[in-house]
Amino acid sequence: MNLKIYKLDDLILTAIKAESEAKNLYSKLCERVENFLLKDRFNFLSSEESKHQRFFENLFRQDFPNKTIVLPTKSPVPLPQVSIDDVNKPMSKILDEAMLSEKAAYDFYTGISKRFDKKPDIQKMLHYIASMEMGHYRILEIEKENAEKFEGFNIDNPLMHVGP
Repeated sequence: MNLKIYKLDDLILTAIKAESEAKNLYSKLCERVENFLLKDRFNFLSSEESKHQRFFENLFRQDFPNKTIVLPTKSPVPLPQVSIDDVNKPMSKILDEAMLSEKAAYDFYTGISKRFDKKPDIQKMLHYIASMEMGHYRILEIEKENAEKFEGFNIDNPLMHVGP
């Protein structure tokens, strides 16, 4: 991901916005599902994204002490969005979109880290957060595989229900 065309403050604001949106997404999904194991996963992911958001907020305040954090209404960096407005959308499709979002976050944070070559501690932390996003990807991948297995039961047995 080539991020050289963006100002650093815009990149960090985009990261804050992305983490906030991810946190809210997982919180909403937690409210929609009944499976306690999946609910626990979504709670965990929401908590993780909240921690990432705080890191980026602190980074912004550190690097731009005279600026206020004002999130853009539309992200200047194109990142995938996850849509959960359609209540009939299969959970596997939602998880697939979330996986794409986590992979994009990995690429995005790896790209941002290149802007901090003179701040190795920040660069290492960005790589760490990027690797955590790939961990989220793997969690979602497992849950997507499970959802795909059990969504088929809805066809054969209308008494079974999986998803939101």
